Amino acid sequence: MKLNSDVILKVSALTKSVKTDAKTLDILHPMDLTVIAGDSLAIVGASGSGKSTLLSIIAGLDLPSSGEVFLKNKPLHQFNEEQRSAVRARHVGFIFQQFLLINSLTALENIMLPAELAEMDNPEQLARELLAKVDLTDRAEHFPSQLSGGEQQRVAIARAFISKPDILFADEPTGNLDTKTGSHIADLLFEINKQQGTTLILVTHDPKLAARCQRQVTMESGQLTETVTDEPLGTEPLVIKPSLSTSL
Repeated sequence: MKLNSDVILKVSALTKSVKTDAKTLDILHPMDLTVIAGDSLAIVGASGSGKSTLLSIIAGLDLPSSGEVFLKNKPLHQFNEEQRSAVRARHVGFIFQQFLLINSLTALENIMLPAELAEMDNPEQLARELLAKVDLTDRAEHFPSQLSGGEQQRVAIARAFISKPDILFADEPTGNLDTKTGSHIADLLFEINKQQGTTLILVTHDPKLAARCQRQVTMESGQLTETVTDEPLGTEPLVIKPSLSTSL
């Protein structure tokens, strides 16, 4: 399947089910989703609605039970873990609620790691530039245990952007932070995202954070509905619709 070059993510008839001893649990019902490169999308919904499951699948961390997922024209639904890992390394950045920094590495080393794994030129220089952008130059040699929650998330943001990903997935990026710190983290996230022109897809419970995205979708009982927000003129539409077998 060849996609329009403006389309970075294409999902068709995606479902996810899990078998238990008693029955099959349908987590995601058939859904279609198209995301244009450079767009920003917020996935909101109650706990257990399926939004993190959807994020895992479209990011290539998990496989759907049925349907298709194309990321940068790559058929993730047909790929094994090694192939999906290669796509993630080349095209994807992640920010998680739990920060997920490596405790034995300094802030600078945590940021450098993706660049080193990708064999990029001058990883230390790139990391120091990003440390400056997130205002942590003086914390470069500190370990995660020596950093506050907000500082750790700033390191995680810098780490996510060092490889200049085509698409960034953020799962509750401000969920473990107080309101003031979370607001500052959101400012940094959107500022650097705009500078790099990255496509942003985030899961959040925070309506203010979601409202900063060009598009919002609500996940309820494994189904998507869309809320259209104001967008710049000329922005291509994001298309979200159910498959024929699903009623939203």
